[in-house]
Amino acid sequence: MKIVMCASEVVPFAKTGGLADVAGALSLALEKEKQEVIIIMPRYKTVDSVKFNLKKLNSDISYSIIGNNIKVYFIEKDEYFNRDGLYGDKNGDHKDNLDRFVYYCRSSLRLLKEINFQPDIIHCHDWQSSLVPVYLKTIYAFDRFYKDTRTVLTIHNIGYQGLFLKEEFLKLGLDWNLFDMEGLEFYGKINILKGGMVFSDVINTVSPTYAKEIETKEFGFGLEGVLTKRHNSVFGILNGLDYDIWNPQTDEFITKNFSVLKPGGKAKNKESLQALCNFPKAKDVPLVGIVSRLVEAKGFDILAEGIDEICKMGIQMVILGTGDLKYHQILEEVVKKYPKSISLHLKFDDSLAHKIYAGSDIFLMPSKYEPCGLGQLIALRYGAIPLVFRTGGLADTVNSTNGFVFNSYNKISLVKTINRAIAGFSDKKKWDSLVLRAMKCNFSWGTSAKKYLGLYAKAKEK
Repeated sequence: MKIVMCASEVVPFAKTGGLADVAGALSLALEKEKQEVIIIMPRYKTVDSVKFNLKKLNSDISYSIIGNNIKVYFIEKDEYFNRDGLYGDKNGDHKDNLDRFVYYCRSSLRLLKEINFQPDIIHCHDWQSSLVPVYLKTIYAFDRFYKDTRTVLTIHNIGYQGLFLKEEFLKLGLDWNLFDMEGLEFYGKINILKGGMVFSDVINTVSPTYAKEIETKEFGFGLEGVLTKRHNSVFGILNGLDYDIWNPQTDEFITKNFSVLKPGGKAKNKESLQALCNFPKAKDVPLVGIVSRLVEAKGFDILAEGIDEICKMGIQMVILGTGDLKYHQILEEVVKKYPKSISLHLKFDDSLAHKIYAGSDIFLMPSKYEPCGLGQLIALRYGAIPLVFRTGGLADTVNSTNGFVFNSYNKISLVKTINRAIAGFSDKKKWDSLVLRAMKCNFSWGTSAKKYLGLYAKAKEK
């Protein structure tokens, strides 16, 4: 199968979130499944020509290679992409984002004809590439080059939709009759993601539960009606985890490597993490880790409400991340009250993140909503037992056999579940068994890639 990955960010070239991880890792996994894959993305300022060994296709297109032979094509236009921030800067979104991604989508389709890559599937990700399926069903509707091409649109987070003023509609190069309720119109504005959802052959999200959630008013961000209408074309496939990067057996950031077969090294990592956090070295005290953005969506509203009670439970807690100033200040005050119970690191630190996963007994992830989630998958791999709210990908990956789950989003349920986890930790034999079960969980990209191939087959049937 010939597959084109259209993504506005791709690891290792540019990243703001999980979209980049998916676009890069899924492409590599599909190549291992003997598929012919290319990637098309904008050439941002971060894409260094020397570092990534870029070669020129023409004046507007360069390319690099990842995996064995996946060509990554970069759409170049300095006035659009050679700037700080992929989508915005400290002042907010870039004012010309519509122009930028119209150019990217139209250039991507022109490029495929230029290199004579006739795709079976164009896999689009989020609003930035959502005009591709729109253009294929309108401007290119009678182009024989694309007659057998089908599209899959992955929604990574439906909260980001690409909303623009009606007055900018002409920039899309589409007929005005598409600016209506059945097309790209959304409460008087242009909604690019909605366009992709209406015109793509298949829609998917990054977990089965999230696929169901976004058809509800609570999680649909106004697009639940479109999804309900297309219910039979909406699927959920859980993101995978790159086990080459997240592998306690080979991880260079941690104190002592360990594995399911040799789990003893985890204790050494706990000791090192306790020392790093200025905690007393105590095997019998549960060490709780958090690696997260410190925002309400990640559960910091209910965590802030219950943090005093939690700190009095005889635990140690290490928190790594940045976010809303409100939560920075709350947690800084808590550290002053409980210096032996909580260690706060308001920064991004990849090395420390690895150490927290390897050294924690419990990994806390009380997100209010979580399309897929990566933290719980890493925690399972490293034997840090996840404690989560039942939502999105967390509901699909964590259960009573490998972690702790609370069902009501409030402080009382969170505190009760932490108490339950602490009680579980006190039974050494049962806890060690739980850790081994967690580490045996398999959420590799190989599994997800096979499911995507099934999804591509459904799209081809359309």
